[in-house]
Amino acid sequence: MINYLWDNLFKKSEDAVFKAISNNIIFEGLSRSELKTVVDFLHVRHYRHGELIFRQNEIGVGMYIILKGKVDIFIEKANNTSKEPKDEFITRLEENDIMGEISLIEENSRRTASAKALVEVQLIGFFQPDLQNLLKSNPEIGSKILLKLSQILGRRLAETARKISELKKQIDSLKA
Repeated sequence: MINYLWDNLFKKSEDAVFKAISNNIIFEGLSRSELKTVVDFLHVRHYRHGELIFRQNEIGVGMYIILKGKVDIFIEKANNTSKEPKDEFITRLEENDIMGEISLIEENSRRTASAKALVEVQLIGFFQPDLQNLLKSNPEIGSKILLKLSQILGRRLAETARKISELKKQIDSLKA
């Protein structure tokens, strides 16, 4: 009876992970059986309120999907008046949002911002070694995930280029 209870607890966690990835853009297009395969490569992590998940400039080894809770993303900026860095809020991420995905494909990538748990947070971690092992054991699934990652990163790059272009136009109009 005790084993059954423990199995049930782990099953609930696995079910929540399965549901989260089945609704996530990175795993979009995978069949039910492919999603079940992917679940074996994922890791659930828990963070307390205020706990740092990762810090700006450290080497990133993977991405996270927010299973439960909220995460603040911020950058540390040097404060001219003191030696203490000043945090600048960037955005707040919630359930099903992803962060750190570029580190899945870029070796030794550095985190461009820091992430901190706003409340108690559960994250699904998918790390570079997991993706590499998935590519070896099931290249078709791994390739589908890489294609989605490429599409997401391509869209973000295009959006960044658009914003930079708009800012340049604003700067040019101020100079005139």
